[in-house]
Amino acid sequence: MTMRTGSEPVTARSPLRMRFWLSVWGVIVTVAGTVAFALAGRPGWAAACAALWLITIIDMALILKHLREGPHYQPGRDVPPYPPPGDRW
Repeated sequence: MTMRTGSEPVTARSPLRMRFWLSVWGVIVTVAGTVAFALAGRPGWAAACAALWLITIIDMALILKHLREGPHYQPGRDVPPYPPPGDRW
């Protein structure tokens, strides 16, 4: 059993390349949905897909920004975990 240190949110790593490809897939699906619903005469559903498309594009832009920033310091496997906090009481 692995001891939790409480620093997991700070030392977590994000799979940015996977998030990027999922956002590409999301753009394709939302654009197709917007076009399909617009052609079917469903403006409400087309607007909902267009709103999701906008959110997906914003997410993709943020992912690309993080990818371009490059790697930041992340402790590797050779760095021991932080010691657990002592009794606070």
